[in-house]
Amino acid sequence: MLAIIDYGMGNLRSVQKGFEHAGFAARIVNDAAEVERAKALVLPGVGAFRDAMANLAGAGLLGPLARAVEAGKPLLGICLGFQLLFEESEEWGHCRGLGFLPGRVVRLAGEGLKVPHMGWNAVRQRGSSPLWTGIPDGSYFYFVHSYYVAPGTHAAGVTDYGAPIMAACARDNVYGVQFHPEKSSRLGLALLANFGRLAAA
Repeated sequence: MLAIIDYGMGNLRSVQKGFEHAGFAARIVNDAAEVERAKALVLPGVGAFRDAMANLAGAGLLGPLARAVEAGKPLLGICLGFQLLFEESEEWGHCRGLGFLPGRVVRLAGEGLKVPHMGWNAVRQRGSSPLWTGIPDGSYFYFVHSYYVAPGTHAAGVTDYGAPIMAACARDNVYGVQFHPEKSSRLGLALLANFGRLAAA
């Protein structure tokens, strides 16, 4: 089962429809037992980092998520869900994240830079992540965000918006994208299909 985690912060139905259009069934789940049973997990999200972590904790999902990652189940974070994969965020003061990947979420800043960043940006691929199968390097994806993670050794894709921004990450069974694949037309659906194949493997 490919499970989309409902913790009160996501555009869940659009992500679910994206997977369906890509040819993969996905269920929206919101309790620990369903997360434990899932074969692969998707953590979407729109909103504030601190609220998201509080909601995950309040729903009793932090332990099941950690156990799923430790067990090697594929996990895909999208937008805010991508940011939650990292150690901490400065949004509304310091807040600890899930800590599956090293890195810090910081606010976009720069002279003349519009925040939030909303629009299509080209993503330069790094490495050979299975997320990119069949997707040309330099393809455009749709972003909506006010905070970002600087590229590190686990970056699978980078874009530029006032500074280099980690657009995608991949380490072992943990994957994430700062952009919205469900809003990124044909190539976004291709990325969801690539994750769907990881889940089915």
